[in-house]
Amino acid sequence: MDGARSSWLIRMRWRRAGAWLWPSFVVLIALDGVIGHLLPPAGTTETFYAAALLGLVLNVIAVLLLSRPLGMLIRRFRPDIPGVVARDYGGTVVVFAVAAILLTAGLVHRPSIEARQRDVNDAIARAQAWIGDRAPDEFRRNLQFVSLLTIQPGTIYRACVPSVHGERSYCVIVNRNLPFQRSVTFSGYEPNSVLDEGAG
Repeated sequence: MDGARSSWLIRMRWRRAGAWLWPSFVVLIALDGVIGHLLPPAGTTETFYAAALLGLVLNVIAVLLLSRPLGMLIRRFRPDIPGVVARDYGGTVVVFAVAAILLTAGLVHRPSIEARQRDVNDAIARAQAWIGDRAPDEFRRNLQFVSLLTIQPGTIYRACVPSVHGERSYCVIVNRNLPFQRSVTFSGYEPNSVLDEGAG
C-alpha cells in the first residue's frame, strides 16, 4: 500500500512539474500577438488578432512536430523523467522558441518598415509643398489631410488633398527618383478612393 501511494505521489510530482506546456501556450499566443502588432515580421502593419492567429498556427504545428522528438532528446539526458513529462518540457521549449523567432523576425524587418515610412513622409512633404504653392485656396487650406496611394513602393505615389467642403480632391503624382523641383505633377481631381475601387 505504501509503495503504491509512494508511486502515485511520484507520478503526481512529475505531472505537476511538467504541466507547463498549455499555460505557456496560452500566454505566449497573447505575447505573439503583441510582438506581431508592434514588430510585424512582414508588411508594415499587423493587427493583434492577426498576429495572435499566426502565432497560434505556428505553435500548434511546431508542438505537433517537435514536442515528441525534443521529449526523446530530454529523456536521453534525464531517463528518470516520464515520457509524457519530457514531451511537455519539449513542447514548452517549442512555444518559447516560436515567440523568440517571431521577435527576431520583427526586429530584423523593423528597419525596412522605418525606411518605407521615411519614403512616405518624403512623398507627402513634396506633395504638400507643390499643392501649397500651386493649388486653389480651397485645397491649400486642407494641406494636412493628405491621402496617399502607393503606385511603386519607395518611388511613385499619388497624393490627394480634399477641398474645404469635401466635394473634390486635388491630386498630384510624386516621383521620388526626380529632383525635388521636378518630382511632382498634377494628376486631376479624382480621389484615390476612386482609383482604389477601380484597381480592386
